Formats: sequence, C-alpha cells, structure tokens
Amino acid sequence: MNSLAGKTIALPETRELDKLAGILEEAGATTLRCPLVAILDAPDPSAVDAWLAVLAAGGFDDLIFLTGEGLRRMLARAERTGQHAHVLAALGRVRKITRGPKPARALHEVGLTTDLAATTPTSQGVMDTLGSHDLQGRRIGLQLYGSEPNQPLVRFLTAAGASVHVVAPYIYAPASDEDRVLALITRLAAGGIDAIAFTSASQVDRLWGVAGTKSAEATLQAGLRKTKVAAIGPIVVEALQGHGITADIVPEQPFIMKRLTSAIAAALVPR
Repeated sequence: MNSLAGKTIALPETRELDKLAGILEEAGATTLRCPLVAILDAPDPSAVDAWLAVLAAGGFDDLIFLTGEGLRRMLARAERTGQHAHVLAALGRVRKITRGPKPARALHEVGLTTDLAATTPTSQGVMDTLGSHDLQGRRIGLQLYGSEPNQPLVRFLTAAGASVHVVAPYIYAPASDEDRVLALITRLAAGGIDAIAFTSASQVDRLWGVAGTKSAEATLQAGLRKTKVAAIGPIVVEALQGHGITADIVPEQPFIMKRLTSAIAAALVPR
C-alpha cells in the first residue's frame, strides 16, 4: 500500500473498526474514529425463533440471505436455544440464495455453499437473478437487512407466486452520541479530513439523520465536497447517491476491507 503519512481518514465503522484503522495506521495514516452504528440482536427474539422453527421443520424451499451478519446471528440464536444441529441440517437441504460475498462467506464458515448468487450484490440483483426462475408455490425465507422491510423484494417474490416469510435477526442502534457525530460533520466542513470511508448504508443514514436533527445538512454537504468519499460497495454507493453524493473511491472488488484501504491509498497518494 502507498504511504499515507500525513493523511487523515475518518472511519464511521463499528464492528471492524480496529481492523480497518489498523490497516490504515500501518500505512502511516491518522485515523479519526467515530463509529456511527452498532449492531444488536433483535430485541424480541420470538420472531427469530419462530422463523428458525419453520426452517428446521422443512417449511422452506428457498432461503435468501441479504447479509452475513444476519445468518451468523441466527445460527448463534439456534445454538443458544439448542436448535443448531436441526437448523444446520435444514440449511443443507434448501436452495440458498445470497445477495453478495458476505452471506456466502458466512455459509462457507459452516461448511455450506451458495446455490444461487445474485448477479449484483443488491436487492435488485437478487430480483434480476430470480427473474428467470419459476417461483410459483415456492416457500421462501427472507433474511432482512437490519429491520428494513425491503418491500420491493417482498412484492417481487409474492407477485412471482411465492409465499414469503421474513426475519430480522438484528437491528441498528446509535454507536456515538449526536454531539460526537456533529463534531465529525464540523471537522469535515473545516477541511481537515482527507477521506471518509463508509462500509455500510446504515452509516450513511445515521450521518444524515444527525445532520438533519442538528440542522447541519448544508455543513455536511460542504464537508463531503472537500473530502474524498470512499464506499465499500454498490449498496453504500446507492445510499450516498440518495443524498446527492457521488463516491470518489470504490474498490474493484467490493465488500473487502483490504481492497477498500488499498483503493483509498491509491486515490490519496497516486503513483
């Protein structure tokens, strides 16, 4: 990686913050850590338990995993409730559809593989991939991204004749208080940050949410215009575009931290 000495990079990441910061700091960068979103188990696990019970009983033909986080949390819940062996066996019997490499990796961790991968790692990519498949009468379990209901995907599956049973095994919650997030926005506007690296759409949403609460949307927009904006993949790119921001840095292979940091280094310290 090119030397990042003298460069300051803001990191709104939470779960893999130390890993991401470590890679950048090893290359000489100064990191500004401001985790925006924490990931927590669903506050009421009964819906997750019910979904897992349907799976274990052979009630699904297809499973759609939108995130690796969701699959890992459901397997952890199955472990805690004594259903892990039954759930794992059922996973092996159904057709497994993944939105991107993260859920595929989560399957690989338990000795399973994707049966059908989305053409692009987005919900639209899932729809495009399934568009040529007969879904009439199929019983589909859909693991959601956070608690977002993903009505477009549910409507697509239902219109194709499938019955859909959704599950939301985790939620997003604030990881830093609003004053700390506002301080990040102010520093971006001051021009003291070379790049900001977004690794999830939820980070983008939280940043704009705080900006809205604090009447700082214009300040945030101005700050991002002075800063190289990095996005780990197309879902984050789309979230930024929804707020009128174009990502300056996107790795050729999305969803991999090392690729993201290499792309940031190449953009900030061109050869």
